[in-house]
Amino acid sequence: MTLIRNPVLPGFNPDPSIVRVGEDYYVATSTFEWFPGVQIHHSRDLVNWRLLTRPLTRASQLNMLGAPDSCGVWAPCLTHADGRFWLIYTDVKRYGRTTVGGASGASLRDFHNYLVTADSIEGPWSDPVFLNSSGFDPSLFHDDDGRKWLLNMLWDHRPGRNRFAGIVAQEYDAFTARLIGEREMIFPGTPLGLTEAPHLYKRDGWYHLITAEGGTGFGHAVTMARSRTLEGPYELHPDGPVLTARDRPHAPLQRAGHADLVETPDGQTWMAYLCGRPLPNRGRCVLGRETAIQPMTWGDDGWLRTRDGSGDPELTPPGPDLPAAPWPAPPAWTDFGGPDLPIDFQWLRSPFPQDLFSLTARPGWLRLFGRETIGSQYRQALVARRQQAHCYSARTVVDFAPQHFQQAAGLVCYYGANKFHYLFVSRDDAHGRHLQVMSALPDSPQADAFTAPVALPDAGLVHLRVEVDFERLRFAWSLDGEAWSWLPELFDASILSDEATAPGAPNFTGAFVGMACQDLSGTARPADFDGFGYVERGYAARAGVEDQGR
Repeated sequence: MTLIRNPVLPGFNPDPSIVRVGEDYYVATSTFEWFPGVQIHHSRDLVNWRLLTRPLTRASQLNMLGAPDSCGVWAPCLTHADGRFWLIYTDVKRYGRTTVGGASGASLRDFHNYLVTADSIEGPWSDPVFLNSSGFDPSLFHDDDGRKWLLNMLWDHRPGRNRFAGIVAQEYDAFTARLIGEREMIFPGTPLGLTEAPHLYKRDGWYHLITAEGGTGFGHAVTMARSRTLEGPYELHPDGPVLTARDRPHAPLQRAGHADLVETPDGQTWMAYLCGRPLPNRGRCVLGRETAIQPMTWGDDGWLRTRDGSGDPELTPPGPDLPAAPWPAPPAWTDFGGPDLPIDFQWLRSPFPQDLFSLTARPGWLRLFGRETIGSQYRQALVARRQQAHCYSARTVVDFAPQHFQQAAGLVCYYGANKFHYLFVSRDDAHGRHLQVMSALPDSPQADAFTAPVALPDAGLVHLRVEVDFERLRFAWSLDGEAWSWLPELFDASILSDEATAPGAPNFTGAFVGMACQDLSGTARPADFDGFGYVERGYAARAGVEDQGR
């Protein structure tokens, strides 16, 4: 029997929406402020997955310049009907204050919901149709009578109100490409609260509504309700949450929620949902919110349950009865020899990548143009890939000749503007060209910290390397890529997580590792990177204490 190893989409891949078209399965996940928008993974057996495409690639579809951290693209919904793919997403412009104690700011939010379509999953995808701005987590339901309905959670900013006010539905007219009729509140939620992420299904004459409740942290849960009519009223599942790790410290997959359903050709129902894997010593999820999948069963009473009825997320459920369809293993070293950025890499916010980097200015190298500060919400020259394992090694080679202290480039472990460790090359009058680490610390009285400068030759390539083992992070550098010099500091990798934060701030992404370049003088001094290595590995007890020859 083939076992699934959850999460099937490791690293920052939250809010899964799953669909089957013939023998192919596709999962769309949120990308927040990372560009291009929406990740779509592909599988033929629900066991083996590959990153296939990102559909929101141009300014007419998505422009996140100025978007705060953890805003941008939330909770896509991917469906297939009438011979084409339908993708709905939220573009969040302002997060606003939450209900967490100590949070600052107003409880106002701006989010706009859009629809794009394509005949092929790989595009081209259409320009967007604006839908509404009343709440986030939109979902499109194709009823069997040919009508289409948009569902989303309703945001209520008024004082004393439930800000997660429930699930509303409104009909969508595909011929005129607009919503028609009035929106209707169809489900107010349960006492768990924070009702969001609606998806609707029809089975045996029932409309089954699935939602996420309890917040996207450790209280997350999947709830279900059903009705004979789309408008309701909906009766709640008699067991409470269908799947959750709430109050279940034994569960290796925590934060389970935000689910969607798909059926295999034999009628087996599968649930895709987000989850998190906390660091054993810290309880922080540096890998962000990931995507897991497991088989479900329909009871004689017509309600959906986990296989054993416990509601627990499964770490290694049995796979489906489908032919194995593995994909080639990813390379350990990525060259920048092609015309396009390799698919594992993304950048931040801007739909104008030519302003940030070039793959043709120096063939075979990735050139980053020095732009704004690291953490800028506008033009930040940072290209990175997801951290997808608790233990990994990464390295790159940089050719960079800074002229003064306002120019820097190097290797960065990054979560957001207030959470990163950045090993960079710069220059100043006191030290000449040198190497240094800047850390942005979200949970320290000192918000940023710098290590002592390490002198470098005035010119030449510099090899940069990072070793991460759970919450431990070490940096090293070399002039030849063989003899490595380790920085003495031991850095805290656990700050690159949702849980390391000031009260009420949005934290919904995950840790990345990649390359960055700044020129705060405005002259766009470039840095060239000759490839990037990323290798997931087992725990190395002495990584960074001595060179292990990797």
